[in-house]
Amino acid sequence: MLQPVMHILKQKNIILASGSPRRKELVENIGLKVGLCSSLFEENLDPKSFKSFAEFVEETALQKVLEVENRLISQGQSPDIVIGADTMVTLDQELFGKPTSQEEAFQMLSRLSGRSNTVYTGVVVKAHNKIVKFTEKTDVFFGKIHEDQIRGYIATGEPMDKAGGYGIQGMGGSFIERIEGDYFTVVGLPLFRLCTVLYDMFKDSKDVNGDA
Repeated sequence: MLQPVMHILKQKNIILASGSPRRKELVENIGLKVGLCSSLFEENLDPKSFKSFAEFVEETALQKVLEVENRLISQGQSPDIVIGADTMVTLDQELFGKPTSQEEAFQMLSRLSGRSNTVYTGVVVKAHNKIVKFTEKTDVFFGKIHEDQIRGYIATGEPMDKAGGYGIQGMGGSFIERIEGDYFTVVGLPLFRLCTVLYDMFKDSKDVNGDA
Protein backbone atom coordinates (compact mmCIF):
# COMPACT_ATOMS: atom_id res chain seq x y z
CA MET A 1 0.00 0.00 0.00
CA LEU A 2 2.81 2.42 0.81
CA GLN A 3 4.97 1.67 -2.21
CA PRO A 4 3.96 4.83 -4.15
CA VAL A 5 5.17 7.04 -1.27
CA MET A 6 7.87 4.79 0.20
CA HIS A 7 10.66 6.84 -1.43
CA ILE A 8 9.41 9.83 0.55
CA LEU A 9 8.79 8.03 3.83
CA LYS A 10 12.21 6.38 3.81
CA GLN A 11 13.82 9.81 4.00
CA LYS A 12 11.73 10.86 6.98
CA ASN A 13 12.81 10.67 10.60
CA ILE A 14 9.90 8.61 11.94
CA ILE A 15 9.51 8.18 15.69
CA LEU A 16 7.14 5.90 17.56
CA ALA A 17 6.07 7.54 20.81
CA SER A 18 6.27 4.16 22.46
CA GLY A 19 8.61 1.70 24.12
CA SER A 20 6.82 -1.25 22.55
CA PRO A 21 9.03 -3.54 20.46
CA ARG A 22 5.81 -5.09 19.12
CA ARG A 23 4.70 -1.82 17.56
CA LYS A 24 8.19 -1.16 16.21
CA GLU A 25 8.26 -4.60 14.58
CA LEU A 26 4.86 -4.02 12.98
CA VAL A 27 5.98 -0.78 11.38
CA GLU A 28 9.30 -2.22 10.23
CA ASN A 29 7.46 -5.19 8.68
CA ILE A 30 5.79 -2.81 6.23
CA GLY A 31 9.17 -1.44 5.15
CA LEU A 32 9.64 1.65 7.30
CA LYS A 33 12.56 2.47 9.56
CA VAL A 34 11.44 3.91 12.89
CA GLY A 35 12.95 4.91 16.18
CA LEU A 36 11.40 4.20 19.57
CA CYS A 37 11.00 6.91 22.19
CA SER A 38 8.93 6.03 25.23
CA SER A 39 6.53 8.77 26.22
CA LEU A 40 6.84 10.29 29.68
CA PHE A 41 3.22 11.42 29.60
CA GLU A 42 1.53 10.36 32.81
CA GLU A 43 -1.50 8.43 31.62
CA ASN A 44 -3.91 9.91 34.12
CA LEU A 45 -6.79 11.06 31.93
CA ASP A 46 -10.23 10.27 33.32
CA PRO A 47 -12.17 8.04 30.90
CA LYS A 48 -15.43 9.31 32.37
CA SER A 49 -14.70 12.83 31.10
CA PHE A 50 -14.83 11.64 27.48
CA LYS A 51 -17.90 10.94 25.39
CA SER A 52 -16.55 7.64 24.08
CA PHE A 53 -13.75 5.12 24.49
CA ALA A 54 -12.46 6.23 21.09
CA GLU A 55 -12.03 9.83 22.23
CA PHE A 56 -10.23 8.66 25.35
CA VAL A 57 -7.63 6.51 23.57
CA GLU A 58 -7.10 9.13 20.87
CA GLU A 59 -6.45 11.86 23.42
CA THR A 60 -4.04 9.63 25.34
CA ALA A 61 -2.20 8.83 22.10
CA LEU A 62 -2.09 12.54 21.21
CA GLN A 63 -0.56 13.48 24.56
CA LYS A 64 2.09 10.79 24.10
CA VAL A 65 2.96 12.19 20.69
CA LEU A 66 3.14 15.81 21.86
CA GLU A 67 5.30 14.95 24.87
CA VAL A 68 7.79 12.97 22.77
CA GLU A 69 7.94 15.55 19.98
CA ASN A 70 8.48 18.46 22.37
CA ARG A 71 11.17 16.57 24.29
CA LEU A 72 13.06 15.59 21.16
CA ILE A 73 12.91 19.14 19.79
CA SER A 74 14.25 20.48 23.10
CA GLN A 75 17.16 18.05 22.72
CA GLY A 76 17.99 19.39 19.27
CA GLN A 77 16.34 16.59 17.32
CA SER A 78 13.66 17.15 14.70
CA PRO A 79 11.33 14.24 14.04
CA ASP A 80 9.44 14.48 10.76
CA ILE A 81 6.68 12.10 11.77
CA VAL A 82 5.65 11.03 15.26
CA ILE A 83 3.23 8.14 15.69
CA GLY A 84 1.53 7.37 18.97
CA ALA A 85 -0.99 4.74 19.97
CA ASP A 86 -2.98 3.72 23.01
CA THR A 87 -4.74 0.39 23.42
CA MET A 88 -7.48 -0.41 25.93
CA VAL A 89 -9.58 -3.49 26.56
CA THR A 90 -13.21 -2.95 27.49
CA LEU A 91 -15.78 -5.23 29.07
CA ASP A 92 -19.22 -4.24 30.35
CA GLN A 93 -18.46 -0.58 29.54
CA GLU A 94 -15.39 -0.73 31.80
CA LEU A 95 -11.84 0.01 30.67
CA PHE A 96 -9.14 -2.53 31.44
CA GLY A 97 -5.63 -1.11 31.37
CA LYS A 98 -2.41 -2.88 32.23
CA PRO A 99 -2.72 -4.83 35.49
CA THR A 100 -0.84 -3.31 38.40
CA SER A 101 -0.46 -6.60 40.24
CA GLN A 102 -0.71 -10.33 39.64
CA GLU A 103 -3.98 -10.42 41.55
CA GLU A 104 -5.46 -7.70 39.36
CA ALA A 105 -4.31 -9.66 36.29
CA PHE A 106 -6.07 -12.73 37.68
CA GLN A 107 -9.29 -10.80 38.24
CA MET A 108 -9.18 -9.35 34.71
CA LEU A 109 -8.59 -12.69 33.02
CA SER A 110 -11.23 -14.39 35.15
CA ARG A 111 -13.78 -11.84 33.99
CA LEU A 112 -12.72 -12.20 30.36
CA SER A 113 -13.04 -15.99 30.45
CA GLY A 114 -15.83 -17.31 28.22
CA ARG A 115 -16.85 -13.83 27.08
CA SER A 116 -16.12 -11.29 24.36
CA ASN A 117 -14.25 -8.07 25.04
CA THR A 118 -13.73 -5.09 22.77
CA VAL A 119 -10.26 -3.71 22.14
CA TYR A 120 -9.85 -0.07 21.14
CA THR A 121 -6.60 1.28 19.71
CA GLY A 122 -6.39 5.01 19.19
CA VAL A 123 -3.64 6.26 16.89
CA VAL A 124 -2.24 9.73 16.25
CA VAL A 125 0.07 10.57 13.35
CA LYS A 126 1.73 14.01 13.52
CA ALA A 127 3.76 15.30 10.61
CA HIS A 128 4.90 18.80 11.56
CA ASN A 129 1.68 20.84 11.87
CA LYS A 130 -0.66 18.19 10.51
CA ILE A 131 -2.32 15.80 12.96
CA VAL A 132 -4.52 12.83 12.06
CA LYS A 133 -6.35 10.84 14.72
CA PHE A 134 -8.32 7.62 14.37
CA THR A 135 -9.54 4.64 16.38
CA GLU A 136 -10.11 1.02 15.43
CA LYS A 137 -11.96 -1.52 17.53
CA THR A 138 -11.99 -5.33 17.45
CA ASP A 139 -14.07 -7.86 19.36
CA VAL A 140 -12.09 -10.66 20.98
CA PHE A 141 -13.84 -13.86 22.04
CA PHE A 142 -12.24 -15.78 24.91
CA GLY A 143 -12.84 -19.47 25.45
CA LYS A 144 -13.56 -20.74 28.93
CA ILE A 145 -10.30 -20.86 30.91
CA HIS A 146 -9.66 -22.46 34.28
CA GLU A 147 -8.07 -20.93 37.35
CA ASP A 148 -4.90 -23.02 37.08
CA GLN A 149 -4.51 -21.96 33.44
CA ILE A 150 -4.85 -18.30 34.41
CA ARG A 151 -2.35 -18.67 37.26
CA GLY A 152 0.09 -20.46 34.97
CA TYR A 153 -0.19 -17.72 32.37
CA ILE A 154 0.36 -14.97 34.93
CA ALA A 155 3.48 -16.80 36.15
CA THR A 156 5.04 -16.29 32.70
CA GLY A 157 4.97 -12.52 33.26
CA GLU A 158 3.39 -11.85 29.88
CA PRO A 159 0.13 -10.30 31.17
CA MET A 160 1.77 -7.59 33.22
CA ASP A 161 2.52 -5.11 30.42
CA LYS A 162 -0.57 -5.83 28.33
CA ALA A 163 -3.88 -3.97 28.35
CA GLY A 164 -6.49 -6.35 29.69
CA GLY A 165 -3.81 -8.67 30.99
CA TYR A 166 -3.26 -10.63 27.78
CA GLY A 167 -1.20 -10.56 24.61
CA ILE A 168 -2.89 -12.00 21.54
CA GLN A 169 0.42 -12.39 19.72
CA GLY A 170 1.95 -14.39 22.56
CA MET A 171 0.85 -17.17 24.88
CA GLY A 172 -2.36 -15.29 25.59
CA GLY A 173 -3.47 -16.05 22.05
CA SER A 174 -4.14 -19.64 23.13
CA PHE A 175 -7.12 -18.42 25.18
CA ILE A 176 -8.82 -16.79 22.20
CA GLU A 177 -11.38 -18.64 20.10
CA ARG A 178 -11.84 -15.96 17.45
CA ILE A 179 -11.87 -12.25 16.74
CA GLU A 180 -14.09 -9.93 14.72
CA GLY A 181 -12.11 -7.02 13.31
CA ASP A 182 -8.49 -6.14 12.67
CA TYR A 183 -6.01 -8.46 14.41
CA PHE A 184 -3.39 -5.70 14.51
CA THR A 185 -5.75 -3.48 16.49
CA VAL A 186 -5.46 -6.01 19.31
CA VAL A 187 -1.68 -6.18 18.97
CA GLY A 188 -1.60 -2.41 19.36
CA LEU A 189 -1.27 -0.75 15.95
CA PRO A 190 -3.91 -1.15 13.21
CA LEU A 191 -1.74 -1.35 10.12
CA PHE A 192 -4.32 -0.85 7.38
CA ARG A 193 -5.59 2.44 8.79
CA LEU A 194 -2.06 3.60 9.62
CA CYS A 195 -0.88 2.93 6.06
CA THR A 196 -3.96 4.65 4.67
CA VAL A 197 -3.20 7.76 6.73
CA LEU A 198 0.47 7.85 5.75
CA TYR A 199 -0.38 7.37 2.09
CA ASP A 200 -2.97 10.15 2.16
CA MET A 201 -0.52 12.47 3.93
CA PHE A 202 2.23 12.12 1.34
CA LYS A 203 0.59 11.03 -1.92
CA ASP A 204 0.53 14.61 -3.24
CA SER A 205 4.04 15.53 -2.08
CA LYS A 206 6.20 16.99 -4.82
CA ASP A 207 9.51 16.54 -3.04
CA VAL A 208 11.13 14.43 -0.34
CA ASN A 209 10.40 17.04 2.32
CA GLY A 210 6.68 16.38 1.98
CA ASP A 211 5.94 19.91 0.82
CA ALA A 212 2.96 20.08 -1.47
